[in-house]
Order: sequence, then structure tokens, then C-alpha cells
Amino acid sequence: MSLLAWNDTYSVGVVELDNDHKKLIALINALFDAMRAQKGREIVGEILDGLVSYTAEHFAREERMFAKTAYPETAAHKVAHRALVQQVLDVQAKYKDGKIATLSIELMKFLKRWLTDHIQNEDKRYSAHLNGYGIR
Repeated sequence: MSLLAWNDTYSVGVVELDNDHKKLIALINALFDAMRAQKGREIVGEILDGLVSYTAEHFAREERMFAKTAYPETAAHKVAHRALVQQVLDVQAKYKDGKIATLSIELMKFLKRWLTDHIQNEDKRYSAHLNGYGIR
């Protein structure tokens, strides 16, 4: 059972970024599945590491597109990226330090909300701008 399913309401109109979002959804679902199946700490930790790493890659890709097209909301979007990365890094650090014994449903809901809110409230704002520069 998936925690989150991709649908067109998440599309930002840029194939490369939509593919990134699909991958992030898949990573969150893999983390959720591993947690529910009570997989070992190592496996859950690896998936969490992958989520952190891919999130950073995705944000860097967006920011390169912003720089290339002089996106006017770049500074604010970068602040949102840094805050989101820090939240996930905090969870990762607590998990690795053993301060969180297992990932909880509440944490998974946070990750789901984190991704969907960011896509729908922040990322959707750049769609027309990037599309106007021929980035689809």
C-alpha cells in the first residue's frame, strides 16, 4: 500500500522536475513500506539517506533552472528549500543517533505533507515562468 500516489495535480509542467517529484514520491513510499514491514534499521536508514540525497539533487536542479531563467522568486524559494532540507536532515540525524527508534506514521505523514505542500504551494509558482523560457 502506498502512502502517496502521483497524479496530475502535482505536475509543474516541466517533465524533468515532474520526474524528480515522482522519484521523491517513490522514495517516500519505499520508506513507508519498509517502516510498515518492520525492516531493519539499516534498510530504513539507507532509504532515508536516499531520500535526503535525492531531495538535495532535485533542489539543486530547480535552482539551476531558476538561475538560467532569472526566476524572480529564487531567493524565497531557496529559503524554503533550505528549511525543508534542514527538517529532513534533523530527522535523519535523530534516526542515525538512535533518538528515534523507529519511524512513525506521524513522521511519514509529515514527509507526505512536506512534499505535496511544497509542490503545490511553492513549485507550481514557477511553472509559467519556466515554460515561458521553453522549459517543459
